[in-house]
Amino acid sequence: MSDMTDTGSIRKELTQRDELSLYTRIASDPKPFLRWAVPMLVLIAVEFPTYAGIAVGTLDAAVIAVTGLLEVLLGLISTGLAQSVAGAQNAAVGVLRDAGGFVDGLPHLFSREVIPNQGYKAGPNGPWKGTFLGLEPAYAWALRALLIVAYALLTSYWVFQGWVVYRAHYREADWTPTDDIVDNLRNHQWGKFGLLVLVLFLTMAVFGSALGPTTVEQNIMSPYSDKIQYFNGETGTVDDIYPGQANFNSKSKGSAEFNVGPMSYDDYGRFHPFGTLTNGRDLFTFMMGGARITLMVAGIAIGGAALVAALLSMISAYYGGSVDLAVLTTADGVVSIPRLLLLILISAVFANHWLGNVLNGGFLLALIFAFTTWPFLWRAVRGPALQVAQEEWILAAKSYGQQPRKIMRKHMFPYIVGYLLVYASMSAGGIIIGLAALSFLGNGLGISPPTPAWGRAISMGQDYVSSPSWHISMIPGLMIVLLVTGLNALGDGIRDAIDPEAGSTEGEEAAAGGGG
Repeated sequence: MSDMTDTGSIRKELTQRDELSLYTRIASDPKPFLRWAVPMLVLIAVEFPTYAGIAVGTLDAAVIAVTGLLEVLLGLISTGLAQSVAGAQNAAVGVLRDAGGFVDGLPHLFSREVIPNQGYKAGPNGPWKGTFLGLEPAYAWALRALLIVAYALLTSYWVFQGWVVYRAHYREADWTPTDDIVDNLRNHQWGKFGLLVLVLFLTMAVFGSALGPTTVEQNIMSPYSDKIQYFNGETGTVDDIYPGQANFNSKSKGSAEFNVGPMSYDDYGRFHPFGTLTNGRDLFTFMMGGARITLMVAGIAIGGAALVAALLSMISAYYGGSVDLAVLTTADGVVSIPRLLLLILISAVFANHWLGNVLNGGFLLALIFAFTTWPFLWRAVRGPALQVAQEEWILAAKSYGQQPRKIMRKHMFPYIVGYLLVYASMSAGGIIIGLAALSFLGNGLGISPPTPAWGRAISMGQDYVSSPSWHISMIPGLMIVLLVTGLNALGDGIRDAIDPEAGSTEGEEAAAGGGG
């Protein structure tokens, strides 16, 4: 009788126990949370307009995508319903654009208004006017860039400390496999290098508008909207000129006469850390704008692929049999489709469609990359999921009637997430290279111009690699190599953190098998 009572209580605990919410756990012991949260709020507050602007922009793209899809589907039923959705879309987008304009006008600590680097010489030998403390534009820009990078590194560290606080004080489980992975990764130098590279490129994406010596809007998108001042050496006066006109006279065309190289000024007192493009636009600003769209597309693609792969791997491992066979057949079918051919075909079909305009064509590319990537991730984590599904605690949870959804979320997912991160980080590098290749090919492929794209910069400078304008192709190419190497290094670090005793040969074979 006692055994039956114990069994019943365990079954009740597993199936009917009300778990304490995170809010309740924090409320019972708020001091550790407050010691972390107060500095975090300060870090967010000093750059709140930046984060809010990204959130509004992302929401704007999501609204366009979702309402556009509804418009197409409802148009098959009723033209009136489709028109109603289109009207709602216009109203919502208008509100979001107004909110974005308001957010852009808010002050933040590391803005170019607080530490300006664009100015002009008052005479042939100076001094500089309009720059921070009268510094040369190069020094003012370097100061702002260093402060932004330091802020980003500090914020990243404090976010990690938030996880440490959660792990120590508020997490239900005393231990998860993620703990060992994080602890081992902290001692893995190659993995930490990859993490540092990823943080730096995320900093470029988030703070690109402030990191650049100028803005994408002023230098690339609308170069004839506002004038800038410069000292005219021929007349000895301070004159006005549109950035577009200054760009026209600052082109890098492969000769000593027409070239503005890295770490130099043009004839209008503008500092160019990476030099200029063939059309005279600032390459550093171009790269910062390209970082945001590149990482957004890669993030959406790999996030969607990882989500599908994780769900299907746990479902196929849990149920097995015909379910596993159905997923395997579907994955093989998707893998058989040539990715490049699919990208070119879909890009051509949706060239003038609303979906092709979301994120300047990036959203459509992200969906295609996610669709063609999930089978590789699924194959990589299917083995660990099958192994975990046969463990005793999983079988025990099944026998006590715990719901499959809860078993997958609480008992299976923590054991496959490490493997998923390994292959996701390595697959993300392939997506970035693929996106750059599409922009390099041009002709309607890749990110729509004039939105900056790394591959387009490489294409523009391919004829000048052995000339004084080598920087046009070389610098974007090196940045792509650095980012992909960093992602692979992070994947290697996580792989070794999962099993520190595994040999490098075994790890390479596993990676090759997962990528197949």
